[in-house]
Amino acid sequence: MQPILTDHFLQTALLLLLVVVVICVKKRKLTFSAAVTAAILGFLVAAVSGLKGISMLAAFFGLSLIATSHKKSLKQLIHPDSGEKTGRDAWQVLANGGVAGFMALLCFLDTENSPLYLLMMAASLASALADTLSSELGMVYGKRFYNIVTFQKDANGLDGVVSIEGTIIGAIGAGIIALIYAGFGQMALVVLLAGVLGNLTDSLLGGLLERKHLIGNNMVNFLNTGFAALIGLAFYFMFNI
Repeated sequence: MQPILTDHFLQTALLLLLVVVVICVKKRKLTFSAAVTAAILGFLVAAVSGLKGISMLAAFFGLSLIATSHKKSLKQLIHPDSGEKTGRDAWQVLANGGVAGFMALLCFLDTENSPLYLLMMAASLASALADTLSSELGMVYGKRFYNIVTFQKDANGLDGVVSIEGTIIGAIGAGIIALIYAGFGQMALVVLLAGVLGNLTDSLLGGLLERKHLIGNNMVNFLNTGFAALIGLAFYFMFNI
């Protein structure tokens, strides 16, 4: 594990990532506490995975912002709660990136097994991006919407409701993280599958628990990224990579 501080290019890349975070505060995409949280998580991930980690974070962050802003007025008509006027807060950042940050910490504490933690980090980010893209863009481009628990037709925008189009878009998002992490190798397939299954888990939790107000969206996001990380670990041993 090579510290990012030993590489000038990586330092520059991290600085650019922090500049983007500052811009997001100015544009009210993130609250100040969320920006600080994102910067800490970004530093941890970059410190253990270098340019690859920065690239995964940039892909997640950039594509999430684009998807969230895309046809925002239409999404607000479908789901009034989808409009964020004050920006994402620190809890929302932790819900999506906390597992990745925790895996980075484990890399520092247990360097011998750092490749496993990096795989789990990538799987969690793949699930986070898949969830964001499928939710934000599936709401706009989906044609038929189904309750993932009952498989019955349901209203667009409700917790636990999915569409084929949204699921495919989410899989593409997971695939982007997988390609950044491992190119076209076997590890990329592991990350892709973990991201897709994590996204489906998000929908299941939404339909079973969030819709009944037993847990909130932040907990759903944290659990789906954690589950994806564990699935990535299980596939690692299952495929004997």
